Amino acid sequence: MTASGLDGHSEETPLLTAKQHEEIYLRFKPTKKRGIVAIVSATGLLALFVSGTFVPSIPQVAKDLDSTPAIVGLAVSFSILAASLGSLIGATYSGFYGRKPIFLVGTPLLIIGSIGTAAAHSIYELIFWRFIQALGASPGLAVGSGVIGDIYKLEERGRALGVFFAAVLAGPALAPLVGGFATRYFSWRLLQLGLGITGVIVFFVVVFFFPETYHIGQRGADKVDPESLPKWRPVILNPLKPLWMLRSPNLLAVSLAGFTTLLTDYVLLIPLAYTIGAKYGISNEAMIGACFLPAGVGNMIGAPLAGYIADQTVIRCRRQRGGEWYPEDRLRATYLGALFLVPMTILGSGIITHYVDGKIGLILNLICIFLNGIGVDFVLSPSAAYVVDLMHGRSAEAMAANNGFRSLIMSLAIAGILPSIEQYGVLATNTVTAIVAWLGFILIAGTIRYGERLRAVVDVGFSTADNN
Repeated sequence: MTASGLDGHSEETPLLTAKQHEEIYLRFKPTKKRGIVAIVSATGLLALFVSGTFVPSIPQVAKDLDSTPAIVGLAVSFSILAASLGSLIGATYSGFYGRKPIFLVGTPLLIIGSIGTAAAHSIYELIFWRFIQALGASPGLAVGSGVIGDIYKLEERGRALGVFFAAVLAGPALAPLVGGFATRYFSWRLLQLGLGITGVIVFFVVVFFFPETYHIGQRGADKVDPESLPKWRPVILNPLKPLWMLRSPNLLAVSLAGFTTLLTDYVLLIPLAYTIGAKYGISNEAMIGACFLPAGVGNMIGAPLAGYIADQTVIRCRRQRGGEWYPEDRLRATYLGALFLVPMTILGSGIITHYVDGKIGLILNLICIFLNGIGVDFVLSPSAAYVVDLMHGRSAEAMAANNGFRSLIMSLAIAGILPSIEQYGVLATNTVTAIVAWLGFILIAGTIRYGERLRAVVDVGFSTADNN
């Protein structure tokens, strides 16, 4: 018996497997792949428009519904909670039924929620319909990331995810501007109705132009007897099951680091009308919305750049290791954002807002917001690609667990932003947030250094170089 025969396969088997694995990513032509990325980017962009257009309208909504900005801010917290839950549900069911059905179910909920939000006459109605709206929009990011993992191989995935996030994160650039303009010159209700109409368009684009991307034969539905499936309802799955992946120290650390990073973005932007706006005498909703623009532009620049750098880092480190793949190498691309740009910009904005008056102070704050936008994506984009790499077979579920857990914590943290600023001031709030962001860097650095040991602690079904 030959050495190769001891483990039951010949030397040709790995070559054949590698060829078959390569063919998985050749199902769609490059032009078709770009079209798929464009569609999932639109769904993700719509999700961020749902959240981003609302923030500049908070003062007007509070006035119309006879409430306070802090109470209306709860609608933001509840919508983030809904996004967390919807992301988990969408990702779980996308692993069973495929990617396309999730968009076809979620988008109608977005449409209904948008109409309900537009018609809300009390804060309770607003919070309820915003919850439904966000629930329907939420699969865009997690399932969209899963789609990218379906169609792009390991060495191309970071750049593809970077392009996806760049398009999606046009939301933070455009949504507040659109939201502020619509609130100022039309109505926040008309804006919400417009989101519903956009949802109708996206729905029909998915129906006619989006193919199923899940790898053939790998869906849960493909592995069971069709006769055993219920006829009048979907199968009952546990949407919280993906969260169990976070018992992996690697995935948990990346998720927490993403939270600490994204928190700086929310602390800068959500109270903007009451911090930078109040400090520099900006009360026009359209102008407040325009102040969000540097963050979005930073996102759009940072995401593809970070994705490219992450791919090049993987290729370079793999070459240096003699072809061995060490998943945590991708996280090295986060250093610039996690160590410098993210914490320094939130701290700098707090100092500037507290001490620097006039036009100079405003300009410096806008520069901080721009650099923060770049820094946030230098953390989130490589981290998302790392999660997809590590859990490639369950990429959408892993992304949903990552985003869902992060959003759950964020929904609680956001509720405390305005009260903290009112109680302790901008400088103290931003300083604490910067310290929290540096703790996130420590988590990433620890994951890079001890990645293999941490993966050995709990194996949640990690991918290997052969099946990635």
